[in-house]
Amino acid sequence: MPSKRPPLVNGEIYHTVIRTVENLKLFRDEKDYFRMIHDLFEFNDTSPVSSNFRFFQKSKLTGSDPDSYKRGVREMLVEILAFCLMPNHVHLLLRQIRDGGISQFMKKIGGGYGVYYNQRHKRVGHLFQGKYRLVHIENDKQLYTIFVYVHTNPVAIIFPGWKERGIEDAKKVINFARDYRWSSYPDYLGVKNFPSLTSREFLAETMGGVKGCKEAVDSWLEFKKELADFEKVAIE
Repeated sequence: MPSKRPPLVNGEIYHTVIRTVENLKLFRDEKDYFRMIHDLFEFNDTSPVSSNFRFFQKSKLTGSDPDSYKRGVREMLVEILAFCLMPNHVHLLLRQIRDGGISQFMKKIGGGYGVYYNQRHKRVGHLFQGKYRLVHIENDKQLYTIFVYVHTNPVAIIFPGWKERGIEDAKKVINFARDYRWSSYPDYLGVKNFPSLTSREFLAETMGGVKGCKEAVDSWLEFKKELADFEKVAIE
């Protein structure tokens, strides 16, 4: 029997996962990835979306000036602390900052990207499975674990089943996780990837800065710690 869904409280942090129906490929090319990055940024606002996606693609939120992507002032629904885009699902670590913020944000993402995807790829029907998955992060240990969990997820792209079978080439997977563009991990390591998308100050301090973030991910991949903590927060 599924566990009771936790209440959404302002100031609290939650790990959410949205997954496609029938294991459908969520991102077929780079344009799809950029579209989701765009949506995560633009839909995090109480106002309706009115941005020019072509202009967004050109700027890609990567300029040295955090205001290089011009738009009106946002009234954000959530703080995106971390994210990872995977072939058939998306991980988000969110802190709610407005009543109903997570619910509104996830509804916008599910509907907005779904419409874009169906129109572009000429399909009909729901893109995502039912309701998004949700876990309340209750303490720093769980927060630390979910930071590692989210940012090591891409390893499954090059080594399917790695959590069960282990890793033969730790250096290869460490480099892959570090260089994986479609997550917040590069920004936590000081590489400007999508710096305007996430609010990193709190989590970076909790993890011990760039050094702490890197050591947390590297050590788990190198030494393959027990999965008990991961299973507590894993909601796939």
